[in-house]
Amino acid sequence: NMKHVNCLLAVLFVVLSASGSAMAHKVNLFAYAEKGTVFTESYFPDGRAVEKGTVRVYDSKDLLLLEGKTDTEGLFNFDIPKIDALTIVIDAGMGHKNRFVLKKAEVEAGQ
Repeated sequence: NMKHVNCLLAVLFVVLSASGSAMAHKVNLFAYAEKGTVFTESYFPDGRAVEKGTVRVYDSKDLLLLEGKTDTEGLFNFDIPKIDALTIVIDAGMGHKNRFVLKKAEVEAGQ
């Protein structure tokens, strides 16, 4: 009956809305090392680039090595600061954060 269908749709709407807001704080970050440079790319789940997001790079001892901002295409590149595992953190504001770990071997291979 219609009443049952409407109730089901209302429940479905609430469930989908809840999962949507949980995803809202997700931001994607990808990084790789090549020819002495680390390249990072940050974007939202809908594909929009993270503009002027803060990128922080930490070594394996959680020491902050450098900080920068993404450009209009969500890109931020930097010279390899040291041969170590690098944790790259993107902060796109309003709770949108993520991290990407480049293993020491990947950093070494990208020299």
